Amino acid sequence: VQLQASGGGLVQAGGSLRLSCAASGYTFSRYSVGWFRQAPGKERTLVAAFLRSINTYYYADSVKGRFTISENSGQDTVYLQMNDLNPEDTAVYYCAVDPNRTLLIRSSPRNWGQGTQVTVSS
Repeated sequence: VQLQASGGGLVQAGGSLRLSCAASGYTFSRYSVGWFRQAPGKERTLVAAFLRSINTYYYADSVKGRFTISENSGQDTVYLQMNDLNPEDTAVYYCAVDPNRTLLIRSSPRNWGQGTQVTVSS
């Protein structure tokens, strides 16, 4: 299972970015999908997920109303639309997938993409 994340960059506070996570040679139809982030000196945490088996979206409180997780019709690319960014959103963002939604929720998915840096300036 290969995942390719992209879309990070430098943005001013209040701005927006869209991260993408593409599957290579398969689709996400059997997987729950999520975006995690890790700021310097902090643990990696789940910020948004789609738990496919129960058709449920999850958002961390810190991003509710600002971030949206979605996927394309082909179910081979997952997006994280991030609006109204603030400096506290600065982190390396990772996409991850797992057929087992519990592993995703517990931040232990078995399949990770490489990180993409998001930096929000004040």
